Amino acid sequence: MTTSSTRSSTFTITNAREIAASVGADLRNLYSKYGDPDPGRIEKFTEELALYLKAGYLDYVQFGFRDGDRWVLKLQYTAVAGGYLRNDTPGNLPSAMAVIGHDFHSFLEQNSEFFALSPAERAAFKATLPTNRTPGTAPTAYRTISTTGVQFSNNGRGLDRTVYLDI
Repeated sequence: MTTSSTRSSTFTITNAREIAASVGADLRNLYSKYGDPDPGRIEKFTEELALYLKAGYLDYVQFGFRDGDRWVLKLQYTAVAGGYLRNDTPGNLPSAMAVIGHDFHSFLEQNSEFFALSPAERAAFKATLPTNRTPGTAPTAYRTISTTGVQFSNNGRGLDRTVYLDI
């Protein structure tokens, strides 16, 4: 006797929001330690991230504190799909960093699928976002210690988190 089964799944906005909620938890952790970003911005960043994940247009997003053109503390979330993905617990972020007085900053990079869209399609997608990002260059991480190994995932897609600390 032979049996066969097929499993198919669709990545939904609910899946994307679950992943983005883990990033939101990290951002709330930053807020509780350093007073930034404020909760209203966190909600907008979280929803923006969910929409990028659902559409499949995210390369990476960075959040952190900068001093001029360099990161003091940076959290980078890079989009991943397929393979063995874990859904880790958010948190375990560094504390007592010298970020007080430094500007909170976020930088988002779209992937090649986004840039394959027509200008009208890109504009239509951006019109659905709760944020209005301005073009710019991300700060650099000159002398850093980085930690990797944390993932947030759901239904075959996810984010790899890397934490960069200025030394």
